[in-house]
Amino acid sequence: MKLQADRPEGVNVINAYTRQSVSINGQEHLSSVLVPPSGAPVSWQANSVGELTEADFEQILQMDPELVVLGSGPTLKFASPALMKALMRKRIGVETMDTPAACRTYNILVGEGRRVVAALLVHP
Repeated sequence: MKLQADRPEGVNVINAYTRQSVSINGQEHLSSVLVPPSGAPVSWQANSVGELTEADFEQILQMDPELVVLGSGPTLKFASPALMKALMRKRIGVETMDTPAACRTYNILVGEGRRVVAALLVHP
C-alpha cells in the first residue's frame, strides 16, 4: 500500500509497505528496520516480537527518541515490558501496533516534528 508521495526536506518518510518490505524515502527494505526522524534507517536484527531482546531496545535508545512506534508485524503483538526497561527509565514512550499502522503513525508524528523512531518488524 502506498502511503505518501512527497518527502519533506531532511525527514525520513515511509512511502509504502507490504508484508515483506517497507519503503523509506523510496528505498525498499526487506528486513526489520529502525527509522529515525532523519539520517539513515538502520537494520534491526529481530524478525518477530518473540525474538526481541533488551539489546534491541538499547539500540533504539541510542537514537534519542521521545517516542517509539513499535510495528509488531502483520498482527498486533506486545513485547514484554521488561524488555523496554531502558526506554522506560529515560521516560521514552512506546506505542505498539501492527506494522502497517506503525508506518502510518510514524509519518504523522514525524510530520509534526516529533523525535519519533519507528521500530518495524518486517518478516522476510
